Amino acid sequence: MKALTYRGPNRVDVTTKPDPRIEHPDDVVLRVVCSAICGSDLHLYGGLVPDTRVGTTFGHEFAGVVEEIGPGVKSLARGDRVVVPFNIACGTCFFCQRGLTGVCDRSNPANDTFGGAFGFSHSTGGYDGGQAEYVRVPYADVGPMVIPADMSFEDVLFLSDILPTGYQAAEMGSIRTGDAVAVFGAGPVGLFAAKSAWLMGAGRVIVVDHFDYRLEFARDYTKAEILDYRAAGGHDVVARLRAMTDGRGPDVCIDAVGCEASGSILNKVTGKAGLQAGAPTALCWAVQSVRRGGHVVAIGVYGPPWNLVPLGELMNKGITLRAAQCNVKRYLPRLLEHIRAGRIDAKRIITHRGPLDAAPDLYHVFQHKLDDCIKCVLVPNAA
Repeated sequence: MKALTYRGPNRVDVTTKPDPRIEHPDDVVLRVVCSAICGSDLHLYGGLVPDTRVGTTFGHEFAGVVEEIGPGVKSLARGDRVVVPFNIACGTCFFCQRGLTGVCDRSNPANDTFGGAFGFSHSTGGYDGGQAEYVRVPYADVGPMVIPADMSFEDVLFLSDILPTGYQAAEMGSIRTGDAVAVFGAGPVGLFAAKSAWLMGAGRVIVVDHFDYRLEFARDYTKAEILDYRAAGGHDVVARLRAMTDGRGPDVCIDAVGCEASGSILNKVTGKAGLQAGAPTALCWAVQSVRRGGHVVAIGVYGPPWNLVPLGELMNKGITLRAAQCNVKRYLPRLLEHIRAGRIDAKRIITHRGPLDAAPDLYHVFQHKLDDCIKCVLVPNAA
């Protein structure tokens, strides 16, 4: 089969790899119809996440058609159209039984921090992802959701990750009716976090970014206020947010950027200098901006384990900080209904589509924010 293959920082190729096969009774093999490139893939692509190995196939946002079924699979049949959560979850371990499918204990037993995930660093289990013609899906009775007959693959593709991730971010912010919510990052997760904040009763939503086209898209798509932090004088963004919120700061701040925020990329330098340069900019701004007693949510990816977080400010301001990999499975029924009801048009954020062979070019476009790119989708096979 054809599959995207990681060759080292900032280099991916489309190569021929062996077709996946049934390895366990509860596996299925999926023919991938569409697979998105995620901001988290850019962290891998840029070499920011430890133990990202040459030869890995990326892609944790995908949907497709069931081609082969293991003998233990009961809930799926050949030909079913499904969307697959990026988490690989067994459904029975201590964490899955508590709805914490993002930290499943059985899908990645060699690591005591991460659960299993498709197409990511080997720290999440070494599972190949869906930027390929076919992909093996373990625990197939647990994760995949059958797509309703009246909905398209693109209608529900982002239920695999970024829509539930943005929704969980807003939920973790404990938003109360009328709250002011600031979202750092106008990428896909930030857009969905802003949309979700309105659904949870926010009175104001402010999206912070510095790319004009992303801010304009955020204004139109989410109906949020926008703040260009370049115009705010860089770090004066904190003062601007306070001025916009009666001098106190937003009630909730969401970091939807992670380790690739400007000023916080840790692999630019090494050693002690790297640590000094390693302050996570978006998270620091969130902590500095939020009102005393407010809530900060970190939902952007922080691959490197070392980041300079302002713990003193967190404690002295009485801030609640929450962070998590999204527990995708628990949100699927609710978010499917939001899509069906028209409250969230998830596929509207797609700006670029292409065949699998176009993946290297689309990674370049997405990474460098070219051609007003918001979200790229690959189409390895026809529906």
